[in-house]
Amino acid sequence: MGLGEETGEPGLTTMYVGLISDTHGVFDEEFRKFFAPVDVIWHAGDWGHGLEFSREISSFKPTVGVYGNCDGQDIRSEYPLYQFFEEEGMSILITHIGGTPGHYYPDARRLIESFRPQVFVCGHSHILKVQWDEHYQMMYINPGAAGYQGWQTVRTALRFKIASGKISAMEVLNEPRGSLGF
Repeated sequence: MGLGEETGEPGLTTMYVGLISDTHGVFDEEFRKFFAPVDVIWHAGDWGHGLEFSREISSFKPTVGVYGNCDGQDIRSEYPLYQFFEEEGMSILITHIGGTPGHYYPDARRLIESFRPQVFVCGHSHILKVQWDEHYQMMYINPGAAGYQGWQTVRTALRFKIASGKISAMEVLNEPRGSLGF
């Protein structure tokens, strides 16, 4: 489905989202293939390699992103600390450093309590995790890390569809970290 395409039901559309974080300057062919069918990429921070690199991703697909703790002033001038928006009937909050359900970082908890999103997206940990947060009644999503920097053994990303306030068809890309000799 393309951007704003009808789902078959009158007036309903589906958004196909690619979710990535902690690229640290890496957006290679496996990730391009995985994201080829998506309408938009959400990037949860730690882009790496500055604006030129972030523009490589945003020229590939429309991109919504935030800066991470490793990003310089150039990225911070282009992307905010957090993004809050609505997509196909769901409220989305994205920030880089979030923590995990039951253990949110104080700044992330304040954002969650202020905005009350239906979906909370973060990065930073390099650990892929998708979990329902019963306390805040929201979906917690961390796509893990797409780059080579860090201790993770696999490089990961997600893609999924949003329609009528629901997430569906979530898929994971798992790439071995050792493919470049690390």
